Order: sequence, then C-alpha cells, then structure tokens
Amino acid sequence: MPVTYIIDTTRKLIRTTCSGAVTLEDVVDHFAKLEDDPACAGHLDVMLDVREADSPPESNQLKIVNWHVAAIRAKVEFGMCAIVVNRDAMFGMMHMFSVFAERNFGAIRVFRGTAEAEAWLARKQEKDETRSL
Repeated sequence: MPVTYIIDTTRKLIRTTCSGAVTLEDVVDHFAKLEDDPACAGHLDVMLDVREADSPPESNQLKIVNWHVAAIRAKVEFGMCAIVVNRDAMFGMMHMFSVFAERNFGAIRVFRGTAEAEAWLARKQEKDETRSL
C-alpha cells in the first residue's frame, strides 16, 4: 500500500508516508481509515511525507481530496498538516494544495526537508501544551 500511517496517541500525531505512485483513491482511502480508527478522537496533528511519491497529483485531484478531508473533519479535528517534499514539482503542487486546504486544517505548511518540518511541529506542540496549562 503506497499510503501508510502511524498514530502516536501520546502526542496525538498522525505520521503519514506516501510512497510510489500515489493515486487519488489511495489518499481518500487513507483519510477514510483515519476517520474509522478508534485512536483518532478529538484533535490530531498530521505530518504527511510525500518525498517518495513518483509524481504529484493534479490540482483537481487535490481539490477532491480536500473535500473528503472536510467531510472527515466533522469527526476528527486536524490541527495542522506538515507536507514534506524535496522536488520542485511536488513542492509547488503541495503548496497549491495548502492554499485551498487551509480552511480544513488549523494550520498548513509545506516543507522541503524532514528536519525543518520536525522542528516546526515540535515548536507548535510546545505552544499547544503551554496554552492548555
């Protein structure tokens, strides 16, 4: 399966990895599984890593994925989506996705490297924990 995920319930983090030729159906199926997973209750942060994807999805496909995410968000609140990409074509497409997906994620950012995304996520989680005290 080209889309896999690990849920860290202690950090309320979904770590998603896309590899190979990721299709629209793969992504929609992925989010549907998240909706059905009992560990996905309340607020969750999402880190989506598409560095291994063979080709970027088309813009209209991303719009459809965003529509599905909006429907699932009625059950699971996504706090952010860190999309980690290296290649320029993929980076550009994911940046375009971030523009119209922002309303379905509390914050959405696009990163070119894992270390940068991890640092941003750590800072965000520290702020969230400080606010909840």
